[in-house]
Amino acid sequence: VQLQASGGGLVQAGGSLRLSCAASGRTFSSYTIGWFRQAPGKEREFVAAISWGGGTTYYTDSMKGRFTISRDNAKNTVWLQLNSLKAEDTAVYYCAAKISRQLGSPSGYDYWGQGTQVTVSS
Repeated sequence: VQLQASGGGLVQAGGSLRLSCAASGRTFSSYTIGWFRQAPGKEREFVAAISWGGGTTYYTDSMKGRFTISRDNAKNTVWLQLNSLKAEDTAVYYCAAKISRQLGSPSGYDYWGQGTQVTVSS
């Protein structure tokens, strides 16, 4: 499966963005999709994941309540809604896919999109 993330941009603190992850391939609905982010000089951070059917989601504790992950398999797309953005949310956001159904684990992702930059000004 090939993934392409988009929707990033420059937003003021407190604002919102909706990131998209568009996938190609007929087996998209078989994959767990996760979002990660990496800020300059920092380790890559696991943000959220959604099950193949969309019925189960997982969020890193610091993201709960502000970020929402969703998917539409008919559109081969996963979204990450970012609300109440803070300067520390500034990073490149990546989507990734894995066959494993362990949503809470950041490992096992075999396919990665190219990333989209989110910049939050304070």
